[in-house]
Amino acid sequence: MTTPALDRSTTDSTVQLFGEPKRQVSGGWIALFAIAWLGVWMAQLTPIQLLLPAQVEAQLSATYWVDKVVAFGIVSGIAGVFALVTFPLTGALSDRTTSRFGRRRPWILGGALVFAAALVLLGLQQSLVGIGIFWSLALIGFCVLTAALTAVISDQVPVGQRGFVSGWISAPQAIGTILGVLLVVVLVLSQVAGYTLVAVLLVLLVLPFVLRIPDAVLPRSARSPLTLKGLIAGFWISPRQYPDFGWTLASRILVNFGNAFGTSLLLYFLQDGLRVEHADDVLLVLILIYMIFVVLASLVLGRLSDRLGRRKAFVFAAAALQGVAALMLAFVPLLGVAMVAAGILGLGYGCFLSVDQALATQVLPDAHTRGKDLGIMNIATAVPQAIAPLIGAFVVAALAGFQGLFVLSALAALLGALAVLPIRSVR
Repeated sequence: MTTPALDRSTTDSTVQLFGEPKRQVSGGWIALFAIAWLGVWMAQLTPIQLLLPAQVEAQLSATYWVDKVVAFGIVSGIAGVFALVTFPLTGALSDRTTSRFGRRRPWILGGALVFAAALVLLGLQQSLVGIGIFWSLALIGFCVLTAALTAVISDQVPVGQRGFVSGWISAPQAIGTILGVLLVVVLVLSQVAGYTLVAVLLVLLVLPFVLRIPDAVLPRSARSPLTLKGLIAGFWISPRQYPDFGWTLASRILVNFGNAFGTSLLLYFLQDGLRVEHADDVLLVLILIYMIFVVLASLVLGRLSDRLGRRKAFVFAAAALQGVAALMLAFVPLLGVAMVAAGILGLGYGCFLSVDQALATQVLPDAHTRGKDLGIMNIATAVPQAIAPLIGAFVVAALAGFQGLFVLSALAALLGALAVLPIRSVR
């Protein structure tokens, strides 16, 4: 918003900051963006998949898998509470940052450094309390970093390119999971060395984007005032006033819960549900199948969504595919079926990750608060992943077994598919 007090240069700068970007980003821009996300996902998912569960288990005397999952779920869930605040808070602060380095870059770099330092210190912990504290701090750094990094899409990427660019968030997620775990396992790294490796790689891979990609500077005269009351009020976006934002947020929450229910307890499903020998090796095969389809779907279908100018149909189909995969696991519990389901699940989730991210950038209420609003959207990704293992363990152990868990996964995904249908402002 401009006022008579603003001069011509300030007005032009403000329009450039808050208008929809028109110029396509280059291949080099996308490459640096993808490399940054590769570092982010290795640093976040290697601990979740390998280092953190082993570290938690080492502090327990229990042998029953539910006890291990509950302990891990409590640590993860506590950290997830911090994400509820950190994502939108970082977004709101970056929206108002007037640094000469730009609005987003200081937060990207600061978040990466906090994330990396917390991971190194996490590797030194020998108690559940210490693990909980430093994993929470690591997740705060992750939230600060990714809240600013996702806001860059709305700031610099035109609508017709956002599906493809968003695919370069999800494809590195798949690659980073496998690469991080392989590095730790193949190099036979200790707990401390494993955390330190991913922390160092995080900083090294994020730095090129921070140093090479320009970030428009917000003039102080164009900065909206920040009060505690206004900040808290900004965390609530009325679904009645902005229904498309509300439906997109609801869909994202449901689909991410569905995916997390379907994937977070797969190892225990193989061990105790299917009674598979060498379950660890079989899990790696399932993860590999899943990740291959995630990469292909996110890049190919993200670009196709751009070319067709459609988002809703892709998001609906992606969520529905995840529901189908979960139903296969629920009602045909065979190893061969699990491998097919892993491919279908990867196809659906890969498409969802890229196209839904593009959809989210097109339903934001206000160009002046993109960072904050996308931060709220990011909650719908991080929090389900954090608390689903704990809920899933309760469902399996106390209620309906693995079949009930996968039915719940399918129900969440299918409801997430239906939630995109009422969206009107995006095709």
